[in-house]
Amino acid sequence: DIHTANERRLKELIGDIAGKLHTGRSRNDQVVTDLKLFMRNSLSVISNHLLQLIRTLVERAAVEIDVILPGYTHLQKAQPIRWSQFLLSHAVALTRDSEHLGDVKRRMNVLPLGSGALAGNPLEIDRELLRSELDFASISLNSMDAISERDFVVEFLSFATLLMIHLSKMAEDLILYSTSEFVFVSGDSLMPQKKNPDSLELIRGKAGRVFGRLAAILMVLKGLPSTYNKDLQEDKEAVFDVVDTLNAVLQVATGVISTLQINKENMERALSPEILSSDLALYLVHKGMPFRQAHIDTGKAVHLAESKGIPINSLSLDDLKSISPLFGSDVSQVFNFFNSVEQYTAMGGTAKSSVSAQIDHLREQLKRLKEQA
Repeated sequence: DIHTANERRLKELIGDIAGKLHTGRSRNDQVVTDLKLFMRNSLSVISNHLLQLIRTLVERAAVEIDVILPGYTHLQKAQPIRWSQFLLSHAVALTRDSEHLGDVKRRMNVLPLGSGALAGNPLEIDRELLRSELDFASISLNSMDAISERDFVVEFLSFATLLMIHLSKMAEDLILYSTSEFVFVSGDSLMPQKKNPDSLELIRGKAGRVFGRLAAILMVLKGLPSTYNKDLQEDKEAVFDVVDTLNAVLQVATGVISTLQINKENMERALSPEILSSDLALYLVHKGMPFRQAHIDTGKAVHLAESKGIPINSLSLDDLKSISPLFGSDVSQVFNFFNSVEQYTAMGGTAKSSVSAQIDHLREQLKRLKEQA
């Protein structure tokens, strides 16, 4: 194995004294130390790729802040939003992932070396010196726990699974937006008659692979007795595979976001009057009506428009006044998509001022996360 190989090579270089390498040590504490060292370096690389993806989303949102499209709930058109609000919704989720990754890195930075096979080290080694030399933050407290715990592997795979779920969700949104039913976005193609979102489908497909690794290691750990068991060899294949997967997926996702083409005209064409129904309710609220009643009256307006076979913005003022006397001539201002998005000025909303504040906040957050990467 790797430890024997290291000792054999060291003997070729320095002679028989290399046999002391294993003194007071065990594969049990060495292998978990090695895995932590590998992961510590790998997680820094993943962190940088993740931050680059977030940065790409944020900067694209800044450039395309004036593009408006329908927002959807239950896959039904709901309210007009800024394209930037959509991009930032995914950037915010990925920012949580970046913070989660930082927590994983901090918690795993505990030195297990010096725990021996299970009982500790009998030769009075200086574990503090080992900690300092290997740049760990602290030393494991209990030798039996130190050689068998793989919480840091589970935490990493859990982080990776949630990250892949967020990336899969983003990919699914963009796949839908690329269909001929939407035609909001487009990218590279393989077939002449249609543009297949191959990269996005590959991202979406990898989510199941990563979750499978998490489920597998949890099943390995659930039935193990205390201290080291050979079953724990399963941890490395899972970690190596997920590290490779995340590095590839994050770079592909960044490439997709940076090269994605949007069709502003199709987005605006998809804006339909009925998605301003909630704005009609807000109009009545601003006139002093309780929201519950405003919701009921707006429902009556929607039903009236449907019964007449016309869009809701084609109802006459008399039609609306038959529902509520609070409707006035200024109600025509409601049926304006730009006015609609601009009323959501509260923190987190889709008004330009609010989206700009989100961009500024995320830029500052990216600086802090970069320092911790």
